[in-house]
Order: sequence, then structure tokens, then C-alpha cells
Amino acid sequence: SFPVDYSQPGKDYGLANPGYIPAAAGAPGFAPPAADTQGPSAPPASMFDSMPGYEGTIAGGGGFLPPPMPAYPAPHPEPAPEQPQWNIPSITEDTARNAFILFAKSKCCYSSAPAKEGVITDMEAFNTYRYRLETFTESRSTEWSHEPYAGQQVDAYIQPPPGPWDLPAKTPNFFVDDKQTIKVPYTSSMKPCHNCLGMGRKPCKDCAGCGNKVCWVCNGSGYRHGADRCNHCNGRGRENCNRCFGQGSRQCDTCHGKQQLLVYIKLNVKWTNNSDAYIVDQLSGLQGENLSKVSGKELFRDTQYMVYPLVSFPDPSVVSASQHLVGDHQGKYSQTSRILQQRQIIELIPVTKVTYTWKGNSHIYFVYGNEFKVDADNYPATCCCTVM
Repeated sequence: SFPVDYSQPGKDYGLANPGYIPAAAGAPGFAPPAADTQGPSAPPASMFDSMPGYEGTIAGGGGFLPPPMPAYPAPHPEPAPEQPQWNIPSITEDTARNAFILFAKSKCCYSSAPAKEGVITDMEAFNTYRYRLETFTESRSTEWSHEPYAGQQVDAYIQPPPGPWDLPAKTPNFFVDDKQTIKVPYTSSMKPCHNCLGMGRKPCKDCAGCGNKVCWVCNGSGYRHGADRCNHCNGRGRENCNRCFGQGSRQCDTCHGKQQLLVYIKLNVKWTNNSDAYIVDQLSGLQGENLSKVSGKELFRDTQYMVYPLVSFPDPSVVSASQHLVGDHQGKYSQTSRILQQRQIIELIPVTKVTYTWKGNSHIYFVYGNEFKVDADNYPATCCCTVM
């Protein structure tokens, strides 16, 4: 039998749940479902006050806010410094061979013989340029947020809140991605928790708010093997729910049992280093994506609030890329964010095409980047390895 004992202090017997029905004596089966007292998963719109300057703010974020027009003229970019010499010497034959030997040794299935014994017959430099433009921006967005109320200051309507671009933020490190979250002053109010309807607790889903479940050993009969009383539930046919410890309800995970929420506007500040690069085609046969993985010799660097496009350079495609990217960045990022700094860099990436002979056949490989990376697609001495 399963008598309902109401004498245990502190236990929620489901009386606050209109759908709770005590199990009848000796009645096996599943617990009756709890009434639909689940609060909405998202806060209702009525939970949020109308704050001047933040009318479009919603829960979950309302998009990036365009920065206001500056109160003073933006500083003009300064002319780029005088440009240096745009070439570097080619690598030596010893450098090319040593890089090739290290490449072969790094491959478990490659013999080092071609790299060590091959005769270099030609070395051709295809040095190329990489132009990179970086635009460091600050963007701001707002959203309604909430946290359990535990005595925090409630300051809504004491005075108008400062605008989203008027709130001071920390000083960022230029060209380093970062973010900061700020609670907007004078937007905080106290509201009943929408998830538990201000109760602080919610019916347990595992036991449907009953505090107990059908005994899994005897399947609710109270007996095992005929007339033997079930030792697991002491013949009750039911056992206390381990999830809610027999309470029938659990602490609300939104308000943490506080019943009230502090509702406020959260300002999300994000600093982003937006970078684009252009690599001149070196016409050597080396795949361009290889060059994105190496560094080159920095020939030119120009850092300003906003940079001028390049006006002279030995390769006209770099000039064209600079003019295009500078205009594109200034037009694109100024719409949704504030440009804090720009930087343009030119690197010369060394690329050497090496021709060599081994066992009477001619082969090629490439040495590229400051790291002397090697690309040799048709290495002449490979084998198949089997890992035992």
C-alpha cells in the first residue's frame, strides 16, 4: 500500500500544484502529470520597461548600434612615410639544400637521398608582395538581461540612462580582439521571475511534481516473486524521487529560488581587428594558399587613425589593392562601428623555385617564406609505410 504521509516538515506534497493527485493505496502505475505551471522560456516583452534611448532593445540582443557623428572633425590621415627599397637578396644554394633535407626528414615515408644527393641546376627567385590592411573597430550592442535579485541596487527612472555610446569603456589594446560587458546605469528594476511565476520553485519533471515514482524493481506492485515484499521500496510500490529528493519540486534555475529578478539593460562592447590581405601572383607555379602560412620581410608599415591608400609602388596591383581595401574598410565598418585605428603593411615573401637532377631525372621544389618552408609535390623517393 502507499499511504500519503503529510507529517514530513518542509516537503511539498504537490498541494501548490492543482494537478497533483495522491496515489491511491496499492495503485501501481505512473505518477499523474503535473499541471502546466511551466513559465515561459523567454521573458515576456511586458517584463521590460521603456527606457529613453534604448527603445529598440530586446532580450537576446538588438543588433549593433551605429556610432553617433563625431562632435569634432576627424583628424586627417597623414601622408605615408618615404618608401624604402622593395627587394631583398635571393637565398643561397646551401640554404635551399638544407631546407630540402629538413623537409625530407620531416616526412616518415620520404628518403633523404634526393635532398642530399640531388644536383641543383637552377635557382629562380619569384619574390612576391603581400599587402595587408587592418582596421581596428569598436562596436556596441544592447540587450535586456536579468539575474537573481539578491538586494542589488534598483535605479530605474531615478534619472535618464546615459546613451550607449556615452558610457565609458576600458582602453583597448589596438589590433587585439577583446570585449567588455557593462550594466547600463538607471535601467535596473525588480520583477517577479517569469520562469517560476514568482514561486521560487518548479514542479520536478522526473516525478511530475509528485515527489515519488513507481518503484523500478517491483514495477509498482510492492512484491517480488509472488508474495515476497519488495525490499527496494519496502512494499510501498513507489520510491522517493532522487531528482527532487521527494520534494516534488526543484529550485528555479532562473531566479535560484529568490522569486524575484533584477532586470536591466546590458551593453556589449566588442573590439575587432578586421584584416584583409592581397598577395601578388608570383607566377612560379606555387599554390597561393601556401603563402598565407608564412611570414615575409616587412618593408613598409603605416599606422594612423585612418590611413591614406598607397600612391606609388613598383607593382601597380599592390597600389590598386590598397586603394580598393582602404575605401572598402572605411565604407563598410564605419556604418556599424567606430574606427579607432588603421594599419597597412607590405611584406616581401621570398619564393625560390629550385631545379635539381637525381638519378638522371629533373625535378623541382619551392622554398618560400622567412621560415624556408618547402613544397615538393612530386618528391622522387617515397614509400608506403604501415604502422604496426
